[in-house]
Amino acid sequence: MGRQAAAKPEPPREVVLPPTLVPFGAGLIESHGDYEGVHFAGLDFTGQRADDATFLGCRLERCGLDEVSMRRARFSECLLDDLHATSLDAADSVWRDTLLTVRRVGALLATGASWSSVRVRGGRLDLVDLSGAKLAGVAFEGCVIGELDLGTAEARDLRFEGCEIELLDVGGARLGGADLTGAVLGAVRGVAGLRGATITAEQLVDLAPQLAAHLGLKVRGTSAR
Repeated sequence: MGRQAAAKPEPPREVVLPPTLVPFGAGLIESHGDYEGVHFAGLDFTGQRADDATFLGCRLERCGLDEVSMRRARFSECLLDDLHATSLDAADSVWRDTLLTVRRVGALLATGASWSSVRVRGGRLDLVDLSGAKLAGVAFEGCVIGELDLGTAEARDLRFEGCEIELLDVGGARLGGADLTGAVLGAVRGVAGLRGATITAEQLVDLAPQLAAHLGLKVRGTSAR
């Protein structure tokens, strides 16, 4: 009896917000805050802390998140629309069924995070730090990423569509469920971490010098016959 083909990973689900959202009034977002069905629109949260906060069915639209700390926060069925920030610290956070549309982000720090059914769409991100993260059903769409750190991350389903990654760090990563075919790759650090990932033949040619260096191969030019 032949082996069954592995099931094709499901794409991230579309975000469905509640039909009526409650506008967020003037004030601060708070650590350990509990926000359900809230619309945050055009607000500046620069330097504020929302560590351990919970966001369920919320929309954050055109909000300034410069130097905001959202460590260990939980996002479920949320839309972060037109996101811009110099640095957003979301270490050890949990994201489920959430869409981020990006204008410009200096650093998205999500070390140790858990992302499930998450889309990141459009814009420029200078640094995305997902080292040690667990990724399932994650898609980057139309993004330009200066540095993507996936060191020691585990990806069960990670894909890129129309993206450019200038530096990819995969040292110690487990990328058996990663599809890199939709990304233009620049330099790759820790090429051994690509084991199990899917790439194109063209990407393989581009990576050949780094793979040869990793394996300690000495490559000679073809001698004339």
